[in-house]
Amino acid sequence: MLERIRAAIPALPPAEQRVAHLLLQDARSFATLPVGELAARSQVSKPTVVRFCRSVGYDGLADFKLKLAGSVNEGVPFVHRAVDDDDKASDIVVKVIDNAVAAMLRYRNAAGSQAIERAIAALTDTGRASSQGRRIEFYGVGNSGIVAQDAQHKFFRLGVTATSVSDGHMQVMSATMLKPGDCAVIISNSGRSRDLLDVAEIARRKGATVIVITASGSLLAREALSAPQHVLLAADHPEDADRYSPMVSRLLHLLIIDILTTGVALRLGSAQLRPLLQEMKKNLRQRRYAAAGAGADSDSSSSTP
Repeated sequence: MLERIRAAIPALPPAEQRVAHLLLQDARSFATLPVGELAARSQVSKPTVVRFCRSVGYDGLADFKLKLAGSVNEGVPFVHRAVDDDDKASDIVVKVIDNAVAAMLRYRNAAGSQAIERAIAALTDTGRASSQGRRIEFYGVGNSGIVAQDAQHKFFRLGVTATSVSDGHMQVMSATMLKPGDCAVIISNSGRSRDLLDVAEIARRKGATVIVITASGSLLAREALSAPQHVLLAADHPEDADRYSPMVSRLLHLLIIDILTTGVALRLGSAQLRPLLQEMKKNLRQRRYAAAGAGADSDSSSSTP
């Protein structure tokens, strides 16, 4: 509902646009405030508030507030935004998957290719110079720390020096040792973590390229936009991290890491990577039991670790 209203703003009259902006600033308050208070805060008349509700497709203010309350309060708090208390297992399967797929499609349509290209270029340059001491550091705390670990796992397989750090004190020490030519990738769902804000500032002072994966409009995103060597990869979604389990955000962050890994692998070139990855796969296969019905010399073309 909020996304539809946001998309409709350019077509609304200026007065109704002010009502829409008030709504988007705090939808829960909008659903409970009386029409006089809404009009005063929007600096419009009471009939303008009602006209806004009709312009965006509702019968009036009462109908609009009823639908709005249901929209902003949907889901089970601290579990998952899409589900309801009385959902059956089949409902949960559909809702959770649909929620994730919809978020990924929204990201596909909104992703800034220029920022992603800058991030891939910086990571590739650092990866090529890893033999000269250049390194890539992934920073995250809590759920984002898990994404940082996944990123380190993906990048070290490319033969570059990459580590993940989730402890706040270790992050400060790690960022202090960064140099120009290094990359610091900071992952945060809320963009408000003090530890990660401090790390971004330290990395900036040390001259490292800072790549930030977070929600646009957050403190961390604003800091990223204020420094020329920072790259912001915005991952926006309707999930309220203070109210719901950060499921969709983690999937989006993992997806962005996969995009960066793929881009860097292509830039580094298959001639350099293919022999290394083939040897890695071979060594991993030697640590597995043979599949049922297969001999010890099973198909060496398997590519799944």
